[in-house]
Amino acid sequence: MSKEVALEDIVSLCKRRGFIYQGSEVYGGLAGTWDYGPLGLSLKRNIMNLWWKTFVEERDDMYGVDAAILMNQRVWQASGHVDTFHDPLIEDIETKRRYRLDHLLEDNGVNPEGMSLEQMAEALRENNIKSPDGNQLGEPQFFNMMFETAVGPVKDEHSKSYLRPETAQGIFTNFKNVVDSFYPDVPFGVAQMGKAFRNEISPRDFVFRSREFEQMEIEYFIHKDDWRKEFEKWVVDIKAFLSELGLPEESVHEHEVPAEDRAHYSERTIDFMFDYPHKRDELLGLAYRTDFDLKNIERESGKNMEYITKGGGERFVPHVIEPSFGVERAVMAVLVSAYNQDEVNGEKRIFLKLPQHLAPVRVAVSPLLKNKPELVKKAREVYDLVKKEFSNVMWDDNGNIGKRYRRQDEIGTPYCVVVDFDSLEDDSVTVRDRDTTEQVRVKISELSEKLK
Repeated sequence: MSKEVALEDIVSLCKRRGFIYQGSEVYGGLAGTWDYGPLGLSLKRNIMNLWWKTFVEERDDMYGVDAAILMNQRVWQASGHVDTFHDPLIEDIETKRRYRLDHLLEDNGVNPEGMSLEQMAEALRENNIKSPDGNQLGEPQFFNMMFETAVGPVKDEHSKSYLRPETAQGIFTNFKNVVDSFYPDVPFGVAQMGKAFRNEISPRDFVFRSREFEQMEIEYFIHKDDWRKEFEKWVVDIKAFLSELGLPEESVHEHEVPAEDRAHYSERTIDFMFDYPHKRDELLGLAYRTDFDLKNIERESGKNMEYITKGGGERFVPHVIEPSFGVERAVMAVLVSAYNQDEVNGEKRIFLKLPQHLAPVRVAVSPLLKNKPELVKKAREVYDLVKKEFSNVMWDDNGNIGKRYRRQDEIGTPYCVVVDFDSLEDDSVTVRDRDTTEQVRVKISELSEKLK
């Protein structure tokens, strides 16, 4: 069995089998945007549902919100995004195409980590790096990645807003609302899943870096004296969740971000890195944000952000630990981890060894031959029975049985159920396992229990 996988393998499978398509493809596409097909949407939702179940529904200290995408511009001024949410940009003098300077350096063997804009520009000159088209590059500058828009019919400074670049600020602006409504004990968390938007200079590496994406974020409000203890708890919980996603332990790495590379609000950050086909890159981040955000809101809004312990004891502005997950990056990591190749009967087979709880299709039901009405009728009865137990069940009668197996293997379906002529006599069906390709006969009356 082979585990080597190239990015092209993942992109090809996603397009061919209805996981992910290029955004606006029929009109030539729009860079940095992707559309999820039926199977990709199901996989993405399964990942998000697992996250919500793990970190919200199964805990007593977590509250969910769904904040608006458009927010008052003062939110982004107070958070520092207007002044500091920048990427280094450089332009090809001839073509006027724009590139991320740090990416150009990386592509030419220079590590830009920790470099200032001036140092990156110097490294560009020292290494005589040109644009991908071989042309001279202009002077670097910073580029704000927020999408700016106007709210209402009049476009002026007062109507300015932004498509949110992260979901976190919607949590912080609702901190007081949650406290006033539920008065939870500290520590407690507020969770949100939803869309975020960043005007990436050079989106690339499939869905890894795109302009529209989804996040799963938690702001965990704590007493400042407990931050180290709570931070370590989150490290353990994150590792357990990544295991539930089916990510191999050897493919996940913890990177302790040095002080000079941390976000301005962070006192400690761990980036959880994953071995993607393009390189080892960030899967998610865990940051100790101190009281930066709530203090900013308090200063800019004039509203008191203090938490008062029950009984009227201590008053304090909570500190925050933030686990931040990117949905698309999780989808990509799951697909890479599940992608396998082997040989069956001398033929190459591609299959996704997805965990059952993430597979877009749990069971595929087929009649051995689709032109035999008695088999089709019996198979439909089996399909209806299994569908009641497992909602994500597919009817498949397209092509011969071998082609159906290959197709279901490629989309990660754990089990194929086939109704044949013997089924008409003994009320049994053949159940084929995706990973081993082994086939067993199972009584229809025992099928649901077997598939569990």
